[in-house]
Amino acid sequence: MKALAPPNIVDLLLDAVCIVKTDSSIVYVSPAFERIFGYAPEEVIGKRMLDMVHPEDLAATLGQAQQVTEGQLQLHFENRYVRKDGQIAHVRWTARWVEDQQVRLAVAHDITERKRTESLQSAIYSISEAAHAAEDLVSLFAHIHQTIGTLLPASNFSVALHDRLDDTVSFPYHVNERHPAPAPRPLDAETLCSHVIRKGQTLLLTPDSLPPATPHMSTAPRPLYWLGVPLHTPAGVMGALVLQGYSEEARYSERDEELLQFISTQVASAIERTQMRKRLLQMAQYDQLTHLPNRQLFLDRLKTALTRAQRDQTLLSLLFVDLDRFKQVNDTLGHAIGDLLLQRVAQRLLECVRASDTVARLGGDEFVLLVESSHAVEHATAVAEKILAAFHKPFDLDGNQVPMWPSIGISIYPNHGSNESLLLSHADAAMYQSKKSGGNQVRIADTTAAPNPAPPEKLPSGAPR
Repeated sequence: MKALAPPNIVDLLLDAVCIVKTDSSIVYVSPAFERIFGYAPEEVIGKRMLDMVHPEDLAATLGQAQQVTEGQLQLHFENRYVRKDGQIAHVRWTARWVEDQQVRLAVAHDITERKRTESLQSAIYSISEAAHAAEDLVSLFAHIHQTIGTLLPASNFSVALHDRLDDTVSFPYHVNERHPAPAPRPLDAETLCSHVIRKGQTLLLTPDSLPPATPHMSTAPRPLYWLGVPLHTPAGVMGALVLQGYSEEARYSERDEELLQFISTQVASAIERTQMRKRLLQMAQYDQLTHLPNRQLFLDRLKTALTRAQRDQTLLSLLFVDLDRFKQVNDTLGHAIGDLLLQRVAQRLLECVRASDTVARLGGDEFVLLVESSHAVEHATAVAEKILAAFHKPFDLDGNQVPMWPSIGISIYPNHGSNESLLLSHADAAMYQSKKSGGNQVRIADTTAAPNPAPPEKLPSGAPR
């Protein structure tokens, strides 16, 4: 029996042995080079190793190569290479200079999987941190976009959310180099996202599986790759993450699909936490019936506004509004109609002020308006007259034409006080005088009167007058 030839030990190594000249042209690579870099040994002999280095790592790699050439041992240098298939390989090197041959001898250890795991863990941590720090969903989505971009090509990224109440899909976050707005959608993204959301399954489309173009589709360039991953929650699928690639440099594979699927679980939790925090903040700061700022938020805004008025030396006006005979509406038409009336009143009051002003509901049928940055007392009275005019038309409440009139009291900084309590007390007292005089009129606070200011938390809260 013929004896087997002993194997070449270098050929059996999982690490790649490389010999390059000082100009980085390749003299020899072992067979493992193809597993790491994607090129067979015969494809790279004579080519420059540096030409395969990731552009962002080229400067550092040149520096390390120079140190090895000068005789230093290289034991754990890490850099990235662009493989033959376009994927990124992470490599840790050991290298030395061989003086008599005038070459660098190096061993490449593939650490791509380790780097992938580290990046994934870092991404999950980053998304979790963003869920606690993001002020709103848009800033959360922007952070998620940036984080996913460290793992995959993500120049074109969208978040689709599903509204279960009306069964619609919206795109609250959309970044696309070819289509800045969600529409036009050359691949009918809404239909594709709806498919991902309703099926609860990932969808990966490649040039071989893209649906054919139809006449109603836009003539704009279509992506070569489309990857959509559902966002699963215990209550069902809330939406989807979408990546699109318009070139082979941004192509997606089944491995990318698995990675994005893994990330999506953390993303869904982050979105839920952000939405819950927003709902809790809304409940804490806004009136649940009219969605106007409540007493606490109004007092915070008033305090800030007073600081601005003092700094800018401008006037600040409070308009205390109470509805005349509101109790009769509740007694005759029921509390549901009374609630509807309060909502319609809130809408009309908002139409009487600028976006920079504040309309708040203190409770019951009491509203207060904060009007900033005025330079004349007449500005406050003009707003009050506008409110009276807005109430001339009856309110249509489920077919009931209900007339309603306001009593309005005005206080002005600095004429009627320099703190929240005094201004609110003077405005409340002026409103009460308006109501005593028959209502449906405006009274400016009497500067000679000095009502005892109650602390803001003790102010009246909606008792019928």
